[in-house]
Amino acid sequence: MLDKNKVKLGIAPIAWTNDDMPDLGKENTFEQCVSEMALAGYSGSEIGNKYPKDTKELKKALDLRELEICNAWYSTFILTKPYEEVEEELIKFADHLHELGAKVVGVSEQSYSIQGQMDVPVFEERYIMNDKEWDTLCDGLNRLGKAVKERGISLTFHHHMGTVVQSANDVDRLMEGTDPEYVSLLFDSGHLAYCGEDPVKIVKKYGDRIKHVHLKNIRPDVVDKVKEEGLSFLQGVRLGAFTVPGDGDGVDFPSIFRVFEDIDYQGYMVVEAEQDPAIANPLEYAIKARKYIKDNTGL
Repeated sequence: MLDKNKVKLGIAPIAWTNDDMPDLGKENTFEQCVSEMALAGYSGSEIGNKYPKDTKELKKALDLRELEICNAWYSTFILTKPYEEVEEELIKFADHLHELGAKVVGVSEQSYSIQGQMDVPVFEERYIMNDKEWDTLCDGLNRLGKAVKERGISLTFHHHMGTVVQSANDVDRLMEGTDPEYVSLLFDSGHLAYCGEDPVKIVKKYGDRIKHVHLKNIRPDVVDKVKEEGLSFLQGVRLGAFTVPGDGDGVDFPSIFRVFEDIDYQGYMVVEAEQDPAIANPLEYAIKARKYIKDNTGL
């Protein structure tokens, strides 16, 4: 069992409203989203596009529901923008997160990313970095991690389908090329399973560098369809490629939880499964995941 005093459970708003495809969940309000998060038994939330930008307004809404912000996605463009510009923008974002009480920021390198392109096959068209680009990315992440650490925020890197860091080999190279003092890993079970990797191996290998966790399952038949028909990442989301722990059949969560117990993981675990809320009712799936996690971890 995981230690309730060390591990907190959160959920991402993407189940209610999808930032990349705003028509998915356009009918769901911010207030409904955070109210249902609290009702389902979660203590933390990541940030969605419908969340108030004003720190005081957001904190008031969350405090009423006994929720807190635990992390937020941040897109970097280290390979395609001047470094100074990337750092300046990230520092502003990190300061905002710090005001909200968050401890980590989830960074994803979006240079050459195809994850948001509706008609680009996610398995065939992903950009592959050369050695010089790897050096640029890793050096940039080290510098960014140092900059935000000075502001009380840990930089965690989010490997993601359709981006330059997707596979287990990519994660290996990123971990080898970055300084553990400044760059940690945001472990996402669903994205690893989606590209055919074993999430359990990654947890075992890099457990000491994982500072944030996304718990997400896949539906293998849908992922197979995406691969066979050359579909995009977003088309896969619409078809239901992802789902929550306690549903789907692609991730060995009990083994993952045992590894996190063995390494005495401390931090947030966040349920994150982008689906069409008109098909997969967000509250229903949030409750399903919450029960599954409690049954398997004691949280």
